[in-house]
Amino acid sequence: MTKRSYYVVNGITVYRLIAAPVMIVLIITGNLDIFKWLLPVSFFTDLIDGYLARKFKVISIMGAKLDSIADDLTIVAAIVGLFFFKLSFIREEITWVVILLALYLLETIFSLTRYRKLSGFHTYIAKCAALFQGFFLIFIFLLNQPIYWLFYSAAILTAIDLMEEITLIFLLPKWEANVKGIYWVLMRKRKAKK
Repeated sequence: MTKRSYYVVNGITVYRLIAAPVMIVLIITGNLDIFKWLLPVSFFTDLIDGYLARKFKVISIMGAKLDSIADDLTIVAAIVGLFFFKLSFIREEITWVVILLALYLLETIFSLTRYRKLSGFHTYIAKCAALFQGFFLIFIFLLNQPIYWLFYSAAILTAIDLMEEITLIFLLPKWEANVKGIYWVLMRKRKAKK
């Protein structure tokens, strides 16, 4: 790892940390035109910083925490945008919204109780769910009608991800970053017992 790659990767993450409040301001001021283009840029930079972090081995606990916070803030900005610009869709899909919110709150409470910090597992399922969430959230603002199959795919994957993260909190006594998933944790525990 070079200092330059470290600064580039973390700089991209910091961009997302700054962009999220800017997007919230754009939402509150009713500026959908700029918001709907800034959101895809934030999702794209999330893909880029993750790829660059792995490629240049710029992996640190602080970087994982910042990345998780930036991810969460980007999603929060997108969800606030849904409530401001697509409220009828939220009302239509309120059951899924409540289920996902309840799972997210449970996962957050368990993580804060167990680790005194938010989980930052970055499991394979979480990455897949984030991809579907990102595409859905981008297209709902760019298109006139929501893509329902994309929404349901994102919702189901997100529910599975949150349930996996809750399970991981109970399986892992100490906080870890970049956990692949339950299967790998169980295999690691099995090997440790031998």
